[in-house]
Amino acid sequence: MRIEQTLFQEIKESKNWFNMEKDNSTYKRDLAKRIELINSVLENMKNTEIQICDHIETKMNEIILKINQTYSILEADKLHSELRIFRLDFISGLY
Repeated sequence: MRIEQTLFQEIKESKNWFNMEKDNSTYKRDLAKRIELINSVLENMKNTEIQICDHIETKMNEIILKINQTYSILEADKLHSELRIFRLDFISGLY
């Protein structure tokens, strides 16, 4: 299966779980962010001039910088979730 197909499948599955989740929980927030991040990567994959792994690494570094600059545990938790989504979903799916 091609990377794009895998990512589209991930979006589909995430949307299904998102729609089943009734409460505005951390899990639902993470699913929404996961869908957003995957869509962002798919959009950037259309541009042949962008090296997608470099793009993902840049995004991860931006999140790490935000984490290091925040004093709020709640905000840092949201950012850690984004970082985890990148590490688990994208990096493992691209290699």
